[in-house]
Amino acid sequence: MSVYNEIFQIQSDRRPTFEDVTEQVQAALQKSGISNGILLVFSQHTTCSVLIQEASDDVNYWGTELLMQDLVNALEKIIPTCKTEGQYLHPGPKHIQAAMGRDEEAFWSLNTDAHLRSVLLGRSVTIPVVDGELVLGEFGRVYFADFDQVRARQRTVRVQVMGELGT
Repeated sequence: MSVYNEIFQIQSDRRPTFEDVTEQVQAALQKSGISNGILLVFSQHTTCSVLIQEASDDVNYWGTELLMQDLVNALEKIIPTCKTEGQYLHPGPKHIQAAMGRDEEAFWSLNTDAHLRSVLLGRSVTIPVVDGELVLGEFGRVYFADFDQVRARQRTVRVQVMGELGT
């Protein structure tokens, strides 16, 4: 069994962002040389998720695919966006103090909704690899979602491929 690891970066925005990373994931699979096995796409960020969904084709004025905006709208009903301190129990005073000790702005900690959304949707997906191809289904795409709305930043996507090398 062989294992291949790769990372790449994406840029988030100050609103929920969804980056279609299918092409980068497929490129990592091709570089791995693995023909049969599994591929893992993982977010090391606790306010981000990785998901498989079909492309919506249509986008809103912000460039967000309509299906992803529908997801944000649905999540907003069960996990409202954190708009002010005290809306959620987290962050408490100890967390704010620790964050400020790391030279972070206090309001950066007002992202509890992003943490909860990430927990709900998960931070990774595993995809079968058969004959050197991702098994995503007819319309499946891999998306990296960043739910943190307090600041834009660069995010790291991790890909790990495990399996048999092609001949």
